[in-house]
Amino acid sequence: MASNNQMLAVAAVIAVAFLPLFASASVHLVGDEEGWTLGFNYTAWSESNQFMVGEALAFDYDKANHNVVEVTGEGFKACSAANPLGTWSSGRDLVKLENPGRRWFICAVGNHCQMGMKLNVTILAADAPSPAPAQAFWTAPSPSPHHKSRRPFVSKW
Repeated sequence: MASNNQMLAVAAVIAVAFLPLFASASVHLVGDEEGWTLGFNYTAWSESNQFMVGEALAFDYDKANHNVVEVTGEGFKACSAANPLGTWSSGRDLVKLENPGRRWFICAVGNHCQMGMKLNVTILAADAPSPAPAQAFWTAPSPSPHHKSRRPFVSKW
C-alpha cells in the first residue's frame, strides 16, 4: 500500500502536469486521487461534480494497463468500443468539454468497462444557471386551519 508521502508526490506530479490548464478553466481529475483505474465508482464521482462548457476532464492512468475511449450512449451501455468517437492512450490525457450535452467514456482494455471502468458526464452550457438545490425531504407542514380553542394543546408524548 502506498504511503501518504507517495500519494502526495503522485498528486503533486499530476497537478504540475496539468497546471497550465488549471489557470484558465476548471479541470476535473477523473477519479480524483485514484485516477482512471479499476475499483472506483465513476458514477458517484460524476454525480458529485458539475461539468461546464470550457472545462476539461483529465484522465491519469497506467498506459500499459488502461486507455480512454469515447463512445456513443449505446456503446457505453454495451461496453463496446467498436465505433469510437475518440481514443486516448498516453496515460495523461486531457479532454476538453467544448459543447453542452452528454459524453461517454470507457476503458476498452479487456473487460475493464464491464468491471465499472466507464464514465458518463453531462456538460452544461457555460451560461446555464447552477441546478437548484433539492428541496429538503422534511419540508415544514402547511399551517393547519386556526381554531378558537382556549385550551392549550397538551401532548401525552
